[in-house]
Amino acid sequence: MRQPVLGGFLMRGALVQVGERLLVDCPVTGVSKLLSEACLGAWLPTAAGPADVEVVVQPDSTPFDVRGWEPLTRSAFRHDGSVVMRNACASGFDLLMRPEPDRLLVEARWQPPAPERLAALVLRSRFHLLARAALLHYPALWWAGCHGRVPLHAAALTAGSTVPLLAGPGGIGTSTLLLGAVNAGEHACSDNLVACDGRDAYGLVEPVRVAGSGRRMAYGRSERPLPGRVDVLRPDTLVVLRRQNGARPKVRPLDPERAAESLTAGTYVAGELRRYWSFAATLALGTGRGPVHPPVAEVARTISRRLPAYELMLGDRPSEGLAELLRLGAPDTQQGHAGGRAMRRRLP
Repeated sequence: MRQPVLGGFLMRGALVQVGERLLVDCPVTGVSKLLSEACLGAWLPTAAGPADVEVVVQPDSTPFDVRGWEPLTRSAFRHDGSVVMRNACASGFDLLMRPEPDRLLVEARWQPPAPERLAALVLRSRFHLLARAALLHYPALWWAGCHGRVPLHAAALTAGSTVPLLAGPGGIGTSTLLLGAVNAGEHACSDNLVACDGRDAYGLVEPVRVAGSGRRMAYGRSERPLPGRVDVLRPDTLVVLRRQNGARPKVRPLDPERAAESLTAGTYVAGELRRYWSFAATLALGTGRGPVHPPVAEVARTISRRLPAYELMLGDRPSEGLAELLRLGAPDTQQGHAGGRAMRRRLP
C-alpha cells in the first residue's frame, strides 16, 4: 500500500501520538483523505517499529455482531476483554477495541445513525473533529493513560531558554502565542492537548487552529499544520494564561494550588475532551484496564509543586512574543532548567 503523502490519500501510515506509536490502515478513500490531512508532516514509515495502537478502518458497513455480549451502556458492549462502542463520540463510527498485553487493537466501521450521517454532510468541520477524536486521538490517549499519562488541555513549547507549559481555557490566546513562537523558530509538541506523567509532556498530533488561511473551522478559525513540532518536551515552567481588557500584558508568580486548579479546570472544560471522559470510563469498565477516571487533578498538582508557576495576563492584542512576555515580570523564568529543551522520542 502507498505511504501517506502531502495532499494524497492515506492507505497505511504511522505516527507518534501522545507517546504511543499509532499505526493506521485505512483503505476507505474519503476517510483516508480526512486522516491524512489531519496529521500532515507527522506521518512516519510503517516499518519504523511495532505499533502500540493499531487502527484499522474497514470498508465493511455492517454492524459488529454483539449477540451474547454483555451490555455496558445503551451503545456499548463487552465480551472477553473486548469492547464495542456504537457511534463512538457521535462520530458515526462503530469501534471494536481489544487490548492485548503490549498493544491496543481498534477496528472501525462507518455505521452512522441518520442524524450523524446528515451532520457529516452538512457540518463538515464538526465531522472532521469527531472522526479524528474517535480514530486518531481518543484510542491513543486512553492507551497512554494505561501507561500513566493523563490528558491535559495545555501546550508545551520552547521559548528562549525555557520550556513553558501553557495552560488556560480555549479561546484565551494559547494558539496565537504558540504559532508566533514556532514561526520564530521555536518548537512545540502540540496545539493544546498533551498527555503528561507529571514530568514530560507528550504531544497530540493535530493541526493548529487560528485566524487566517487554511481549512475553515468553527469560531472563525482555520486549520494549518503545526510547524516545528516535536514529539515530547519536558516543561520547566508552568504558565497560566488569562485575558484582561485594555491593559498591558504582565506576569506575576502564581500560588501552586491556584496553578493546579487552573490547569485542572481548563482540562475539564476543554471542548476537545468533552467526549473523552465517557470514552475512557467505558473502556476501563469493559476491559478492566486503565483508570476509570484519569488522575488529572493529581498530575496537575504534581506539576505545579515541581515547577515554578506564573500567571500571564494578556492584553487585547499582545504584539510581544512569548519569550518577551515572560521577561516582563518574571526574569527568572528565562534561566532554564537542566533537561528542559526539546526531546524527540526515538522509535525502535
